[in-house]
Amino acid sequence: LGSDRGKFEARKMALAFDEFGRPFIILREQDQKTRLRGIDAQKANIAAGKAVARILRSSLGPKGMDKMLQGPDGDVTITNDGATILEQMDVDNQIAKLMVELSRSQDYEIGDGTTGVVVMAGALLEQAERQLDRGIHPIRVAEGYEMASRVAVEHLERISQKFEFDVNNFEPLVQTCMTTLSSKIVNRCKRSLAEIAVKAVLAVADLERRDVNLDLIKIEGKVGGNLEDTELIYGILVDKDMSHPQMPKQIEDAHIAILTCPFEPPKPKTKHKVDIDTVEKFETLRKQEQQYFDEMVQKCKDVGATLVICQWGFDDEANHLLMHRNLPAVRWVGGVELELIAIATGGRIVPRFQELTPEKLGKAGMVREKSFGTTKERMLYIEHCANSKAVTIFIRGGNKMIIEETKRSIHDALCVARNLIRNKSIVYGGGAAEIACSLAVDAAADKYPGVEQYAIRAFAEALDSVPMALAENSGLQPIETLSAVKSQQLKENIPFYGIDCNDVGTNDMREQNVFETLIGKQQQILLATQVVKMILKIDDVISNSEY
Repeated sequence: LGSDRGKFEARKMALAFDEFGRPFIILREQDQKTRLRGIDAQKANIAAGKAVARILRSSLGPKGMDKMLQGPDGDVTITNDGATILEQMDVDNQIAKLMVELSRSQDYEIGDGTTGVVVMAGALLEQAERQLDRGIHPIRVAEGYEMASRVAVEHLERISQKFEFDVNNFEPLVQTCMTTLSSKIVNRCKRSLAEIAVKAVLAVADLERRDVNLDLIKIEGKVGGNLEDTELIYGILVDKDMSHPQMPKQIEDAHIAILTCPFEPPKPKTKHKVDIDTVEKFETLRKQEQQYFDEMVQKCKDVGATLVICQWGFDDEANHLLMHRNLPAVRWVGGVELELIAIATGGRIVPRFQELTPEKLGKAGMVREKSFGTTKERMLYIEHCANSKAVTIFIRGGNKMIIEETKRSIHDALCVARNLIRNKSIVYGGGAAEIACSLAVDAAADKYPGVEQYAIRAFAEALDSVPMALAENSGLQPIETLSAVKSQQLKENIPFYGIDCNDVGTNDMREQNVFETLIGKQQQILLATQVVKMILKIDDVISNSEY
């Protein structure tokens, strides 16, 4: 019976027995809960983390594969962006959710390197598992990782290079953005897209404060055309057309009145009825309404507006009158777009007609309506604005997936350009930085006398997983390639040698122009280490088992 009871205890939560051997209950509903303790819990958690990392591993690098995810309502996403893949994957396991959070925080903070950070964390977990099998205490492993990550981050500072650029010479920025885009679907026209991204960031950047507000860059997409037609508009694109088909399609030197009040006759707010029993009364009512409209339109004309952008609609009569008084108008423009238009044209949003004054008008050098293809799709371009701090990137593509994916890729490129404006240092990509750090961490391991040195060596091995995955995805022999590059770095003591993914024939990442931002890389190492430490510290998992 003793052995039976032992088995029972192992399977369920630990039961407590009084001195007569009768079990009594401590936890609520304890027969329905499962519990993993000690090394089992760590093993299970590590397995979950590795499973997530394995999914992303194959999408790393320029030759990485894409993932296709089907959402609950049948919409399909095809993407290469680590953060997006994990967001769309419905993860149930708590530890796997940590990995999702990890790549999301990398996405919010840096915007790029979301795949790498998960691969890195997965490798650290894998190495940690080996250390635990040797009987090293998990806290010791976590501490060793912490030391090693500090060494790695400092070494990155040392090997990074500053790089100078200004508004006229932005070639270095373009090179770095091209590195980001090369792992995405859009890599065939990465040059033009990188230039667009850099120009957009420089247009809204505040170079004195070294700050970039990415909200001012609007990304619009329309299906049709091909990727090469993607363009940067120094102004705003609104997916609306003029309210009346006969209004002029092009207005130069536009003075724009931005209204948030409805363009229609005043409706009595109270529940009153207007009794009309004769034709005359009806006539007067109609005249009254018309006069009211005339005054509204005249008011806009008097102020000097040549274009009205309205948040609400107008009825047909108003439309007709606007047409007659030739005052072009756009209706049903969303609130966010109104704000952007106001920022770009330097206008003020006017909530009431009485408040229209000439100072509140926005100015734009050119407002034109452009139609696409044979469909009735039209868009308004508002260009040459008074204050060109707001720009729009307009993406064309063969289908919706490509456009969505391009939006994500451009977002990554914008973030990279922003990070470079914030901090001009770069490190070399293609796994070069990771290999250099790995060597540095390995060398540092000898300085620590305790058990931690095993963990530090393990960290160095985990760092090699990124270049290894790059080599694997590029169809090279992973271990041979990695060891060749590593010995080359060691011999010549130069941190630019990386994996030659594109088969250019040289391992020198300076010649291949593969750069990454320094803060992005440092963030990757720090975030991955933090998550792994957190996972290693969990030694007891209590969960409600499914019935």
